[in-house]
Amino acid sequence: MSSLSWFSHRLVPWYREHRRALPWRETRDPYRIWLSEVILQQTRVDQGLAYWQRFVAKWPTVADLAAAREDEVLKQWQGLGYYSRARNLLGAARQVMAEHGGAFPTTHAGLLTLKGVGDYTAAAIASISFGAPEAVVDGNVYRVLARVFGIDTPIDSTAGRKRFKELATRLVDPEHPGDHNQAVMELGATVCTPRNPTCLLCPVQPKCIAFASGRIADLPVKQGTARTRDRFFNYLHVRRDGNLYLRQRTGKDIWQGLFELPLIESEHPLTGPAFAPLLEERLGPGWTVEAHSKEAKHVLSHQVIHACFWTVVPPPGFTPPDDWSLMDPDRHAVPRLIERWLAHTPTSARP
Repeated sequence: MSSLSWFSHRLVPWYREHRRALPWRETRDPYRIWLSEVILQQTRVDQGLAYWQRFVAKWPTVADLAAAREDEVLKQWQGLGYYSRARNLLGAARQVMAEHGGAFPTTHAGLLTLKGVGDYTAAAIASISFGAPEAVVDGNVYRVLARVFGIDTPIDSTAGRKRFKELATRLVDPEHPGDHNQAVMELGATVCTPRNPTCLLCPVQPKCIAFASGRIADLPVKQGTARTRDRFFNYLHVRRDGNLYLRQRTGKDIWQGLFELPLIESEHPLTGPAFAPLLEERLGPGWTVEAHSKEAKHVLSHQVIHACFWTVVPPPGFTPPDDWSLMDPDRHAVPRLIERWLAHTPTSARP
């Protein structure tokens, strides 16, 4: 018996008794487990559950998802961010159908060949669906292991990632790898939380080094956070014939493929007097600025978007740019920033 086997022997029975009732835990279907893992990389369980249920209701099988249009998938994903993951979801579903006869690969290595599937997701599917002794390592796992074993190697360093992966692999219960992995993640999500952990309810607390040494608040250790940059977006709210003008984002910038209001990006925040000349410079004379919103701040991983929404009226005979189209924003995938603004715009101001 491994000297580390106590960890799983304490944790798995606790998990089976105290785990939250979630639908993807009632199945070993790799499609549904894969969906849950990808969605939960983006959001908390309480929010992710609704997305998972909508995906499963609309596309019950991987074959159904593979046959979907990209714009449909992006619309269902709307609000989760990182839209490249939604495209990868569709691409991987099509790979499963085209390259694997509709059946998910059963090994960690095979799962890694699917678009957008990394080490964590491959390990989760392999262990939960197919019983492979693969260890998952996510934020919850880092935190639990750092505290229980008193590890102060930064989790965002190369050495840290290697050390935690090796330890997690040694800890996996080969008889119940799926339950083991889910138990560690569940402990991190519900008990060994970043702040105010409920240590007295923890099944491994008697052997937790951080608890014994009073270092709970100090672990895990991070080297530092990435620098962010500020961007200033001026969105044009232009109404016509019951719809809004929208344009589709292209290139390799954020929100690729999503629809947004026509945009003028500036180097700094603009007041009304400063915006009117810029509008004329970009789109020609004759525009009327009726109103503008307060700044809406939207934080991304490496950027902070400062957005202002300007209600404007084009000059008579205005011909819109080629990439503008009159659309119903409720029928197209838009960034969460714009979705929230539209939701709070009074009906009288809507088209």
